[in-house]
Amino acid sequence: MNPSVSIAVYGASGRMGQAILRLAVRDPRTSVVAAIVKADSGLRSQPLHGTLGAEAGDLEYSTSIDAAAAPAVLIDFSSAQAFDEALAIALARKIAFVSGTTGLAPPQRAAMENAAATIPVLWSANFSIGVAVLTRLARDAARVLRDWDCEIAEAHHRDKKDAPSGTALALGRAIAEARGDDFDRVAQLERARQDARRDNATIGFAVTRGGDIVGEHTVMFAGDGERIELVHRATDREVFARGAVEAAIWLARRPAGMYALADVLEPRSP
Repeated sequence: MNPSVSIAVYGASGRMGQAILRLAVRDPRTSVVAAIVKADSGLRSQPLHGTLGAEAGDLEYSTSIDAAAAPAVLIDFSSAQAFDEALAIALARKIAFVSGTTGLAPPQRAAMENAAATIPVLWSANFSIGVAVLTRLARDAARVLRDWDCEIAEAHHRDKKDAPSGTALALGRAIAEARGDDFDRVAQLERARQDARRDNATIGFAVTRGGDIVGEHTVMFAGDGERIELVHRATDREVFARGAVEAAIWLARRPAGMYALADVLEPRSP
């Protein structure tokens, strides 16, 4: 049996950070060696077992990775403002980097690409297996339905900060790429207070924020007299955490390079 993969979680106090930790401390394939929180977090210096149960042991939440710890992978689910520090830690430690942080600016995406020359890097806007399949189906549909209008609608909980969601934007990019279009040119992110009639080439986005919605994404291709809707609904945040842990285990044994969730899932394909 292969030894467990040691992981550090950056953004450990957030919803996704907690979900990942809950899975990782119970998975025999992984061992948690660091849970990193902000300096002003109420969890700082508190034992993980206080929020995760006895399986978490005596490890404490901290603001850095202890010098004696030797994580193989850093899993980052933080914010665009904290992302740079997370990537810097992975580079300094020369460890694999898995990130689901969304709302990144172009320079931050470029920094990830540059880091991939030194360490294995995997970023995804959504770690759900179902969303990975949705993306594949949307890409295939876009190639066939080139003249149909495309709209993407997403809904999330009231506290989500970025809009449209990183997953919605990733879906849009996949569709634009399949059609040979420049996403930044065809993306229609706002229709209010302007002429709302659409150009056939554009990809429209609609955003809903409310309640405790975990995540819903609908890709609609509309033609004359008919339409196709591809829908994914997540009802439990654990589906994203499960995908992130699987990605970390997979990435820990890969050479430097830029990877996608589809690479992790490929063995599942017939």
